[in-house]
Amino acid sequence: MRLGYYPDVVNENATRIVAFSVVVIGVSSILFPNPYLLGFLLFGFTARLSYGPKYEPFAWLTANWIVPKLKISFIGTAGPPKRFAQVIGFSFALAALVLYFLNLATAYNIVLGILVFFASLESFLGFCAGCFFFGILMKLGVIPEEICERCNNLSFNK
Repeated sequence: MRLGYYPDVVNENATRIVAFSVVVIGVSSILFPNPYLLGFLLFGFTARLSYGPKYEPFAWLTANWIVPKLKISFIGTAGPPKRFAQVIGFSFALAALVLYFLNLATAYNIVLGILVFFASLESFLGFCAGCFFFGILMKLGVIPEEICERCNNLSFNK
């Protein structure tokens, strides 16, 4: 597995379960601020960005245990927008960690609250705000057409 890899097709149902783990860790970090929870949250985003969901603990647990045991169906969705959403999540987790160490509690809680809000939209409603903005950036020409073409030509069968 090469650094920077993210799959072109991911399981929408699995991403929603992983988003729920972000909600749980984010809420826990708001209620019980500590660098270990924040570090784990940041590690999750870093691992998903660096190697896709294969080596991130919650994504691995979801793909290898939760989805098969609960017989959750595979619903394919384009990976590049999900990766863009991971970049945003990574940015918020990093900002929260920096704010924690700067002892800026209000800003810390706001940043984590925003992260939890958007992870909740993904987990509970299936709305990926990062994916939505990815689409807007494609329409504006900020994201190259070759990525758009890759998304349009994917086979979503497992």
